[in-house]
Amino acid sequence: MAEQKKQQEQDLNQLLKVRREKLADLQANGKDPFKIVKYDVTHHSQEVKDHFEELEGQTVCVAGRMMSKRVMGKASFCHVQDLEGTIQSYVARDSLGEEPYKDFKKLDVGDVVGIKGEVFKTKTGEISIHAAEVTLLSKSLQVLPEKFHGLTNTDLRYRQRYVDLIMNPEVKDTFIKRSRILTAIRRYLDGQGFMEVETPMLVSNAGGAAARPFETHFNALNEDLKLRISLELYLKRLIVGGLEKVYEIGRVFRNEGLDTRHNPEFTLMELYQAYTDYHGMMDLTENLYRYVAQEVLGTTTIVYNGIEMDLGKPFERITMVDAVKKYSGVDFNEIHTLEEARAAAREHHIAYEERHKKGDILNLFFEEFVEEHLVQPTFVMDHPIEISPLTKKKPENPEYVERFEFFMNGWEMANAYSELNDPIDQRERFKAQEEQLAQGDEEANNDEVTRRKRPVKSRVCGFESCKLQQKYNKFLLYNT
Repeated sequence: MAEQKKQQEQDLNQLLKVRREKLADLQANGKDPFKIVKYDVTHHSQEVKDHFEELEGQTVCVAGRMMSKRVMGKASFCHVQDLEGTIQSYVARDSLGEEPYKDFKKLDVGDVVGIKGEVFKTKTGEISIHAAEVTLLSKSLQVLPEKFHGLTNTDLRYRQRYVDLIMNPEVKDTFIKRSRILTAIRRYLDGQGFMEVETPMLVSNAGGAAARPFETHFNALNEDLKLRISLELYLKRLIVGGLEKVYEIGRVFRNEGLDTRHNPEFTLMELYQAYTDYHGMMDLTENLYRYVAQEVLGTTTIVYNGIEMDLGKPFERITMVDAVKKYSGVDFNEIHTLEEARAAAREHHIAYEERHKKGDILNLFFEEFVEEHLVQPTFVMDHPIEISPLTKKKPENPEYVERFEFFMNGWEMANAYSELNDPIDQRERFKAQEEQLAQGDEEANNDEVTRRKRPVKSRVCGFESCKLQQKYNKFLLYNT
């Protein structure tokens, strides 16, 4: 194995050497590709294919990275990859000229080229470009991953996203969709009267979530600061100051684990609205997801990992108690004491801690029995007060609060609640959290709206799902 690896390294070094020699030869003959500044692109690959009937026989100019090349004597084929996909080019000596054709045969896979020629269809039916000119726009001095196996190493893909984009076209499509999603979110919220704002990234108190912050030092004031872990606190202050609808799509930083779903730096969206309740925010969330899907995909039916989800139908709305009853058979409406809740947990093999109250145990049941079943768009409402320290109580049942979480594909996609604005009630809940902290609950005494013990599962392609939180009144107090 070691000998094989050594041979592979020697082969790679030889290939790199040959490419350097080719570049030197080009430069010595006055054909330095790096001196070319501009190339007039008239069409992209998919555009040529989509409008073949109009473009057949017409001259077009495309540009991109050469991903394959087949030399067959006096005629050759190559595939050029651009923003929209790939297109084949037929390169013949008689059309190109003898010297330009020799130059073409020396090109390497990975080189960036411009192709000018007529659009036609081969005998096998493939839409192609009959090249009249081939221009080397940039010489690739590195070797792309071997085509058959591609770039499959997950760590390498995330460290070298530019190579990932070249070798895996679906990644490029994800990047493009991400940009369009953000544009559609802004368009929708702006149309609903929301104002986009920017809040500080360097803060003295990194609150709003249960996460470890990155720390730094501000020399001018000799002050220790942190990178924000959430957008929450400053957005709330804007509501206090009189702005009624605000949102921010911004970077946040959490000095914790790293894997393909968790990045220490990621994009988070939060929005806040005065004078509505959590029912109003469910309507907003449902309409937002439906609008974005239609705008970006042209349909409200989406497929992820083979699972079809329909955003066009009204989203299901179910209380946490009813969801637990549906999937576990345990009805917490019939459980009135902590001892009864503990007995139900033991019977269903749910591990709990001594500090856990009835509401905490309900939440443990939800995580164990319910979440994986929430594939279609579902709002889970009315959480126990124990896990929602900043949320208004339900007037008719103060053991529960006006909060929801939105789920799709078994993932939590959004979280919202009617903001608690009673300073006396808030002080009592802060005291309760202090007691939990003293009992060993490290996630107590923070202003995170959810105190779950599991990792967030909703970050996909660096974009955490919208954390939508409505604010029921402008009167919000932080130091009561």
